[in-house]
Amino acid sequence: MLDFIPPWIVGIVQILVAVGIIQFWVKWFRTEHNEPWLPTGYTLHERCFVYPDSLLALLLVASAVLLILGVPLGERLTLVCGGMMLFLLVIDTAYYIQNGMFAKERGGADNLRLSLLLTVVSLLLILRFI
Repeated sequence: MLDFIPPWIVGIVQILVAVGIIQFWVKWFRTEHNEPWLPTGYTLHERCFVYPDSLLALLLVASAVLLILGVPLGERLTLVCGGMMLFLLVIDTAYYIQNGMFAKERGGADNLRLSLLLTVVSLLLILRFI
């Protein structure tokens, strides 16, 4: 569907997103999460996502390398990454909506930017190789 985008560009995007995921978690673990508006159980909820996000970052790098090297498996693995990212995005978005975390005073602009970025990237990964 998006055949005009070279696979190596998708691979670079995947590596950048993987680095972004790692940076997010390093920053998150170094930050106090004591804002009074955070929902009860916020840190417990978020910590659960370290594992799938780490797996996603690893798979993004693996599929990126395969795409850049022209190995066909890279396309299928990229579809898996796109599906994982979309699934995790739906969970995050539902949580943000249910807990009012798109509100301006609750970091809503950052949450919205992150959600939109991951929507675009997950759709790129899926629609490029479907």
